[in-house]
Amino acid sequence: MGWPRQQKRNTRQRILESAARLFSRHGFDNVSIHDVMRGAGLTHGSFYTHFRSKQALYAEAVATAARASALARLLEEGKQRDLQQLLAGYLDIAHVRQEPSPCPLAFLATDVATREQEVRGAYTRVFRRLVAFLRHGLSSRPAADARERAMAVAALMIGGVAVSRALDDEATAEALLAACRRFGGELLGAAPE
Repeated sequence: MGWPRQQKRNTRQRILESAARLFSRHGFDNVSIHDVMRGAGLTHGSFYTHFRSKQALYAEAVATAARASALARLLEEGKQRDLQQLLAGYLDIAHVRQEPSPCPLAFLATDVATREQEVRGAYTRVFRRLVAFLRHGLSSRPAADARERAMAVAALMIGGVAVSRALDDEATAEALLAACRRFGGELLGAAPE
């Protein structure tokens, strides 16, 4: 007798949440299937009931991490907020510290770059969503200019958080985040901080 569908979906979701959390913090190579399953409170043996490979899990975990990330919340709230507030929320030291949930765009950028197309495709979809949101906020500009500005701001946001994570000096990290907020705001046409 097989598992009821809802239980199987719930188990799969627990695995994805564990994988998203672990991959975002440690990267693909430093997380084993055993680690993911232990984090989900399950045995290693049930992994292949839900996923064909660790790589397939990683691709889905990128999307899961994006849905659970601070960026997802900021984009949802952003419907009522301006783009400057989005920049401030994303380019914040709490986000660099992975509080509450890290964004896979910043936390997995270099890790994803060396993966198969399936994983890079999942990452690209998350990136495009951010660019589309930023571009929508620039709808009063010519389309080509809005797209370029949105892509540049997305790169500032992601790069600012990614580099800040690597720094061992919080004052320098804060200064970098402030610079990214300022220049990102200028690209978006907002008043500087």
